Amino acid sequence: MLEEGQPVPAFSLPTDTAGDISTESLSGKAYVIYFYPKDNTPGCTTEARGFTEHKAAFEALGVTVIGVSKDSLRKHTNFRTKQELDIILASDEDGTACEAFGVWVEKNMYGRTYMGIERATFLIDGTGIIRKIWRKVRVKGHVDAVLAAAKELL
Repeated sequence: MLEEGQPVPAFSLPTDTAGDISTESLSGKAYVIYFYPKDNTPGCTTEARGFTEHKAAFEALGVTVIGVSKDSLRKHTNFRTKQELDIILASDEDGTACEAFGVWVEKNMYGRTYMGIERATFLIDGTGIIRKIWRKVRVKGHVDAVLAAAKELL
């Protein structure tokens, strides 16, 4: 399980607008990488819109925001267009990054057990160190909390 103060695990993911994004391409930059279950669902849409609405504030701090799910690039493009999103959306179809970040977990819904993405956010500094982790995220107020932490910790 990843902890604050540890180096971010290596990843390389395709995006719908920014080519491939990786720990290497982000070296020297601060960023937020957040994992969400599925495009065009209520909580995921609210979270993505929240990060889009606060994009300028994150950019003013030098922080890039990246959303990651197992949805395809085509689904990300549709999600971006339909919801008017302006953040990077990365596709982890094979689940490699989800596993590395420890967000591919067993979930329960209506008595059914299945594997899925735990909504989680990681704040990474310019040296590649995880400064803050939010797990089992509740969407309401989350983007504000991430922005406040970025202001304080970076």
